[in-house]
Amino acid sequence: MDKQQRPTDAELDILKVLWTHGPCTVRQVHEHLESDPPRGYTTVLKLLQIMSDKKLVRRDEKQRAHVYEAAVSSDEVHRKYLKHLLDKAFDNSTSQLVMQALAARPASKKELAEIRRLLDEIEGESK
Repeated sequence: MDKQQRPTDAELDILKVLWTHGPCTVRQVHEHLESDPPRGYTTVLKLLQIMSDKKLVRRDEKQRAHVYEAAVSSDEVHRKYLKHLLDKAFDNSTSQLVMQALAARPASKKELAEIRRLLDEIEGESK
């Protein structure tokens, strides 16, 4: 996924629907989509067509109603956005990004345990 393929906010909303619900028709995406302001059916259809051209989704044309599925994983998109944010806003400082993220929205005990596990794993690999 190159810079040109980074999803817009509206495209990201659609990808979240596809990641959560799996392959969907345009109507199903439209029904699951929670957006403010609400998007019309034809807007969702046009967005999916653009996303297909950008290779963010795949379209199965075998059935009468085309079915769309995500062509990129949530991890791939998250990493792309995070790398962009790290480069642009934090001068490639991972520690600054993490500290600001934790200050902006404190992590739950469960999330902190997962962060500690990941840090232990990373430290174990570097020894």
